[in-house]
Amino acid sequence: MQEIPVYVFTGFLDSGKTRFIQETLEDPRFNAGERTLLLAFEEGEEEYDFSAYPHKNVYLEVLDQSAVTSGELRALAKKYKAERVVAELNGMLPVGELYARFPEEWVVAQEVMFADSTTFQTYNANMRNLMMDKLTGAQMIVFNRVAPGTDTMPLHKVARAANRRVDILYDYTDGTTSFDDIEDPLPFDINAPVITLKDEDYALWYRDVNEEPQKYEGKTICFKAQVAMLRREKNSMFAPGRFVMTCCVEDIQFCGIPCKYEKARELQSRAWVMVTAQIHCQAHALYQGDVGPILTAQSVTPAMPADPDVATF
Repeated sequence: MQEIPVYVFTGFLDSGKTRFIQETLEDPRFNAGERTLLLAFEEGEEEYDFSAYPHKNVYLEVLDQSAVTSGELRALAKKYKAERVVAELNGMLPVGELYARFPEEWVVAQEVMFADSTTFQTYNANMRNLMMDKLTGAQMIVFNRVAPGTDTMPLHKVARAANRRVDILYDYTDGTTSFDDIEDPLPFDINAPVITLKDEDYALWYRDVNEEPQKYEGKTICFKAQVAMLRREKNSMFAPGRFVMTCCVEDIQFCGIPCKYEKARELQSRAWVMVTAQIHCQAHALYQGDVGPILTAQSVTPAMPADPDVATF
């Protein structure tokens, strides 16, 4: 089955999505005649101007994001013999729910988020779950309507807290643009003989070691965690971890890492422990057969609860 690349543009109403898509489709470097299915799941004040496109193989469909089905999407791609899809999403709906309805041959090639810099902090304070939903999956975020001289660090901090790998572009009101080149060093030394985590750094480490487990190969880590038992390997392994909140109380989940420990059966579920262990990259059922971080315990000792007990980014 032929894969169809999908270019996804997210963000709240009036964040600049339509203008950017319009300018992109006007660019002959992006629009070289490919048959493009343009899906608009949100109607804003701006409209698409097809007369400005260098080629006319762009086909617009306005759809209800909350109701569209996989069958309808596949039928539209077939109707227009689409070679690719460009999708402008509704900012008030979760991205993942739509992705789950994409036909299996649709592959997300890029996800770009747009945000009005003058309202971004307000949206983040009042609709943080929707903001994080878009930030965590984006390869790039474009902050537009940035006045020259604006302190962009508050924008940077929110974006990188949600997604350490996201590229950040500032679109200034004077017509200039610039990429954010601030490096975000980890708050712990991964080259230390023993990487010692503070309680507040667990979530960042957990995300980093799962994103790039190879850079931790053979290193020793010391951290505070709660005990989670592994049903199939309760005699030889457990999963030390923490409850982690990404954006709001509703999304709190336990994030643990499989750990080999010969006395695992003696541990009590939910007990707080201090774990010192060596990290290796290995396959495990928790990673659906893929390679991920596996710990080998050197010591596991009782500990006081972390403060705060729920880890955040």
